[in-house]
Amino acid sequence: MSGVEIIAEGLAFPEGPIAMPDGSVLVVEIAAGQITKISPDGSKEVLAKPGGGPNGMAFGPDGALYICNNGGFEYHYRDGLCIPGGIAKDYSGGRIERLDLETGKLDVLYAECNGIPLNGPNDIVFDKHGGFWFTDLGKTRGRIKDVGALFYAKPDGSMIREAVFPIESPNGVGLSPDEDVVYVADTVPGRLWAFDIAEPGVVAKSDGPLPGRFVGAPQGLNFFDSLAVDSEGNVCVATIFNGGITSISPDGSQMIHMAFDDFITTNICFGGADLKTAYVTLSSTGRLAKVQWPVAGLPLNFHDK
Repeated sequence: MSGVEIIAEGLAFPEGPIAMPDGSVLVVEIAAGQITKISPDGSKEVLAKPGGGPNGMAFGPDGALYICNNGGFEYHYRDGLCIPGGIAKDYSGGRIERLDLETGKLDVLYAECNGIPLNGPNDIVFDKHGGFWFTDLGKTRGRIKDVGALFYAKPDGSMIREAVFPIESPNGVGLSPDEDVVYVADTVPGRLWAFDIAEPGVVAKSDGPLPGRFVGAPQGLNFFDSLAVDSEGNVCVATIFNGGITSISPDGSQMIHMAFDDFITTNICFGGADLKTAYVTLSSTGRLAKVQWPVAGLPLNFHDK
């Protein structure tokens, strides 16, 4: 894609970008188990080291940072690329963490739901009511692979609910502009699912054999990763193998692919005064890219806290 500017390099599998009002960007470095602030000049500052595999993150209504921690992957390094594999030898368990950026205090908020451990929390989005949806991708253990799920929880630690199970490999999660739909990107099939929201944290019962509404899937080999929704309701999904961002209309009738030069392109967020600056994580090459986007991003709840 033309006009791409690389603003940071040397990152250890970056993901979960959050664009800040001052022009900086927060990212997780999954392979390093840390959260890093990248200034506009490209300089880096480590904000926290939760260990494991910090993945998606979002600001909550209290101004704290809420983190999906997948517990850790095994990594393979080949030809200068960092490629994630199965479960880490020092896997520390999946969990949702809360980070107070002012004090540096890090707490584990949830590590299970109804007695079932979280295996690989991946991505997170807050709704206007102050609760958050998050995906659990699961883990691969040799011949055994967890089946994933979509969860809803409250940031005070008082409630966690399994909203949709099973989903093969749920990754990115986002809300429609009116928050009546929650979208989930299913990694291995490369499919985008939509779930109608009946009430906060509850999805409407599906009428058919599928857990939700199938929105779309691009042709060819496309593993889906994380996502962001733009102001027009298009779902911008990061794609692996066919490296880039695919913008999918809410009804799936239009798909526009923007290619990036990393076959493991993992996430996108929007920043700038007009929310038309897209920040994209190019994970296998350890870079953060910036590019002007044709459509403004959808403002995130509590981002201005």
